[in-house]
Parts: sequence; C-alpha cells; structure tokens
Amino acid sequence: MNNPSLNNAALLAARILMCVLFVVAGYGKITGYAHTQAYMQSAGVPGPLLPLVIATELGGGLAILLGFQTRIVAVLLAGFTVLSALFFHTNFADQNQMINFMKNLAIAGGFLSLFVSGAGAWSLDGALRRG
Repeated sequence: MNNPSLNNAALLAARILMCVLFVVAGYGKITGYAHTQAYMQSAGVPGPLLPLVIATELGGGLAILLGFQTRIVAVLLAGFTVLSALFFHTNFADQNQMINFMKNLAIAGGFLSLFVSGAGAWSLDGALRRG
C-alpha cells in the first residue's frame, strides 16, 4: 500500500503490540525474581543471566515502543526470542509448549519485519532522520 500515513500508523501499532509482551514480562521477572531465576536454572540457563534477560526485555521492549535503534534492537530481540523458544519450549509432547514455541517463532518473524522496514516516521528513529 502506498499510503505513508497508514504505513506509519501500522508500524506504530506493530511496535506497540510487540513491545507490550516484553515490557510486561521484564517487569514480571523483577517482581518474581527468585522464582524466575529458579525456572531459568531448571532449564539449564545460569541464574546470574537474569539481569541481562530483564534488561533485554524491558530495554528492548521500550526501545521498540519508542522506535529507537529499531533495526538493531529488532534483530537482537528476534534472536532472544528464538533462544527463549529453544531453551524453554521444546517439549513438543505438551501442546502448550509447542504453541509457545511457534508463538516465539512468529514473534521473531515480526521483529525481522521491523528490521527490514524500520520503525517508520512516527518514531525516534524517524525524528532523528528528519532532524
């Protein structure tokens, strides 16, 4: 579609919809720190990585929301999401885990789309390009 306003609105909506999950999850890991750390360790992920996970989810989610360094952050979050699927959702005998695995792959695909398109004009990236 060749309507810049509609395209920018759609990119903003995509950024909002994608970042909500990460911001909420990052905050939840702060409020449930010990439980999250134990869960990570049960999956073979070192617990001391939890601050990095929280920073990735919160910081990356907010960066996507604001449209700041969108292409870089989108690639990083795509990789993070695929790794999360591989570490935590590979019990395909459990249908919920298989659905979560596929959901993570779909989210990674959305981030790769943002990598290709950028954040659009209604973003900090767009403002920096104009200014």
